[in-house]
Amino acid sequence: MSVAPPDSGLAIETSQLSKSFGTRRAVNNLDLAVPQGSVFGFLGPNGSGKTTTIRMLLGLASPTSGSITVLGQPMPSAGQQVLPRVGALVEGPAFYPFLSGRANLLRLDAANPHSAAADRRARVDHALERVGLGQAAKLAVHAYSLGMKQRLGIANALATDHELLVLDEPTNGLDPQGTREVRHLIASLAQAGSTVFISSHLLGEIEQMCSHVAVMSNGNRVAQGTLAELRSGGSGSVVVHTPDEQGARGVLARLGLAPEVRRAPAGEPAVPGTGVVQVPWPDGGPEPEAIVAALVAAGVRVRGFALERPSLEDRFVELTGEGFDVAR
Repeated sequence: MSVAPPDSGLAIETSQLSKSFGTRRAVNNLDLAVPQGSVFGFLGPNGSGKTTTIRMLLGLASPTSGSITVLGQPMPSAGQQVLPRVGALVEGPAFYPFLSGRANLLRLDAANPHSAAADRRARVDHALERVGLGQAAKLAVHAYSLGMKQRLGIANALATDHELLVLDEPTNGLDPQGTREVRHLIASLAQAGSTVFISSHLLGEIEQMCSHVAVMSNGNRVAQGTLAELRSGGSGSVVVHTPDEQGARGVLARLGLAPEVRRAPAGEPAVPGTGVVQVPWPDGGPEPEAIVAALVAAGVRVRGFALERPSLEDRFVELTGEGFDVAR
């Protein structure tokens, strides 16, 4: 099993990681590279292999094949050294329903042999305040809403400082205000130097929180990179509003853009008689400034110009063949 050196710059690395349940391959030859200090979004539809992967990362499930390195150490063999440095919320929190939120966290912290008893209550209270449960700390957990239980699970992961936080669907059950609070909390953790690994099927959540993304579909990783790289992938289109449609088509053709598609403007045109030319714009195509300059130099009257890229949602649908939730 390969081990990433401590200076690899990666908090998590997997190589050809696979997990099978009988004849079903839940995770298939997964290669992940999670940079230290990043907020890494692990995105995919429900059932795409995200939670199975997380369970393998944390040593809760054994891989069928492949290797895992977490914080520079091989997993699961180095679990005793690695896991005290990792906070996690996986598959929803489970608590004693008739104990208070504070009492639950105190018990869980006491069960951690690596946590300090001297400042336990202070750390737990601080974690409860960070997730907005300070006023509800004395309530029995059975009186908590689903969103409050989710916050309590996040508080448990925050009760001790960790180099890596692994959060499986951290905003599940939260209202919009709670979701914003968790988003800001995650940003503050990253700014403080922690790496945050977030699994989600919510596109909007990942888009607003994460710097890096991997996309899963049917157990396979279909994309990985920075959020900007993912947005920029795929082809776009050039849209020109002009009364000189034929002239525009000729210029665009000379630039290698193959103007084949024409569409009418949405609604009424800004200026009567203005046509709209839309052509595919591939990666590596001419710069937008060069296109406009060529049109103007040829005497084409340009009344509107746009370079359209597929939305992030379009890219995910293109990659997975499935739609993603974009909002709650």
